[in-house]
Amino acid sequence: MNPAAYRGATAEAIRHHYDVSNDFYALWLDRSLTYTCALWAEPAPGTEAVPDDLETAQARKLDYLIEGARAGGRRRVLDVGCGWGSALSRLTQVHGVQHAVGLTLSDSQAALAESARIPGAEIRVENWRDHQPAEPYDAIISIGAFEHFARTGLSRAERVAAYREFFERCFEWLPPRGRLALQTNVKGNNTVMDKATVRELMFIIETIFPESEIPALSEVVEGGEGLFDVVSLRNDPDHYSRTCVEWLRRLRKNREAAVRFSSEENVANYENYLEASVRHFQNRHLGLSRIIFQKGR
Repeated sequence: MNPAAYRGATAEAIRHHYDVSNDFYALWLDRSLTYTCALWAEPAPGTEAVPDDLETAQARKLDYLIEGARAGGRRRVLDVGCGWGSALSRLTQVHGVQHAVGLTLSDSQAALAESARIPGAEIRVENWRDHQPAEPYDAIISIGAFEHFARTGLSRAERVAAYREFFERCFEWLPPRGRLALQTNVKGNNTVMDKATVRELMFIIETIFPESEIPALSEVVEGGEGLFDVVSLRNDPDHYSRTCVEWLRRLRKNREAAVRFSSEENVANYENYLEASVRHFQNRHLGLSRIIFQKGR
């Protein structure tokens, strides 16, 4: 990888967040350690809310993206930004994928995923820009990693160029009509922000997710233009607000242990970040896009 040409978050920035402590994250994520927006059951119009829980909602999200990518029963599937391996496990153990390759830049995530010995899964501590598969993939998924593909401070043109490089790699790795299922935070349509909102968003960027940038939805789509068709797109900010509410509830319930596994300062920072995220998704300063792309030729 040419460092001078790389526009995404560095491995050090990724580890700053994801290598805090596996035990810390296990206190407030679901049992599968899925650290991305869940997909909650939605009632029919005019009916009462449907009972749901975080574990079920996270599994539903994984199934939605895996099915959207048409990954079920395939021989080789790539997961870009595999985290602690929940999608890899779902791919091989539920959806019949023979071989699932997961890429992460977090040593802690990779170590825990490898210790789980997921049948059919291969975990690599590797940037997608450096990945050179021996043979193509039948499908690709990427959940919650796209936000790290462009650094804070880049121009729109530079961000789109960074995203386009990712889509070009996926295009090379997929067969004709192959699919990429992508989930990412996006900028919301509510651009009217008071000073407190701006401060909170800057805190999240600078303290929680350094060197990362949330894309505009138009930038994501532009990055794939001419390479991929958009098969489906849904925007679910309320789903992420609800997910953050549940994460925050669990973190506060286990606060004493969370401090032991990290620090008082870290726990306070995460409480502030999750509490602010609830508001920003509710107020549409942030959005959550789930996009199914299909290789155009």
